Amino acid sequence: MSHTLSTPDHLASTTPAPAPAPASRLGARRALFAGMAAGPLFLGTGIVQGFARDGFDFTRNAISQLALGEAGWIQTVNFLLAGALLIVGAAGLRRMLSGGAGGTWGPVLVGVFGLSFWAAAALPADAGAGFPVGAPDATVMSGHGAGHMVAGMVGYLALCAAFVVLARPLAARGHRGWALASRLVPVAVLAGFMASAASVLAFTAGAGLGFVWLTAVTARLVTAPAP
Repeated sequence: MSHTLSTPDHLASTTPAPAPAPASRLGARRALFAGMAAGPLFLGTGIVQGFARDGFDFTRNAISQLALGEAGWIQTVNFLLAGALLIVGAAGLRRMLSGGAGGTWGPVLVGVFGLSFWAAAALPADAGAGFPVGAPDATVMSGHGAGHMVAGMVGYLALCAAFVVLARPLAARGHRGWALASRLVPVAVLAGFMASAASVLAFTAGAGLGFVWLTAVTARLVTAPAP
């Protein structure tokens, strides 16, 4: 004769089994936090350098030019680190949004944005507008200067497209105001780029807005419950 041990019905109904947090979701959140750090780190480091470096003027010079001169290695490292954090953040987005709205192209586009920072580090901007001190203004754009500009253009176009794509998971999580803003921010970013010929500050503001909004959107997705 065999005996079967069983849990009494009243204990089974009142003693829930422990439910550990999924490791994949925890890993995705850590990666997303890395992506969120990219913007504040890059912008903060650039602003501090801009005030500390002789001859640099935010009204005349782009942050990219900080990679020039004796202390230019700091900005080069800033580019490389920001790119790495963005790529890690893109991997986190892919894991968090997998199988849902924006889960394919959103992470890919953010990853392209991250890669553009590595390209910008490898292809420094041209000297000009009084920086570095003593450097003559370039009358003809160099090959690496043109490559730097193309890398930035491709990267920020990818970022603007990513905002439009990420509006879908924001809406799916009930954040329709955020979704609408995510479709409007690219207009402001691109307006800053188009105004760069007349105002370097407009360009810097547009680029900074893109970075800040990526951090905000990522934070919103991290804290929002999955649909």
